[in-house]
Amino acid sequence: MRTVETCGVRARVADGFLARAKGLIGSPPPPQGEGLLIPRCNAIHTFFMSYAIDATFLDGDGKVVKVVRNIRPWRPFVWGGWRARQVLETAATP
Repeated sequence: MRTVETCGVRARVADGFLARAKGLIGSPPPPQGEGLLIPRCNAIHTFFMSYAIDATFLDGDGKVVKVVRNIRPWRPFVWGGWRARQVLETAATP
């Protein structure tokens, strides 16, 4: 899995279908300053997660369009808006 730097975060890119579907499910919380970038995505869920995350929704140019903090596990739907084209998932910050 390739990595990129976006929004000051070193992120692994979930390019394939399985990586996009899995997201951070089943993995330990990423260290501060690291996360997962999911391209072609404007909504997420946190089913099966064991920790809270922060979601930063980005447009096609990588500009932030919405930030949702401290999304608890088992939330059915978090939408980034019509302009969102990708989402950066990181461990929730206190």
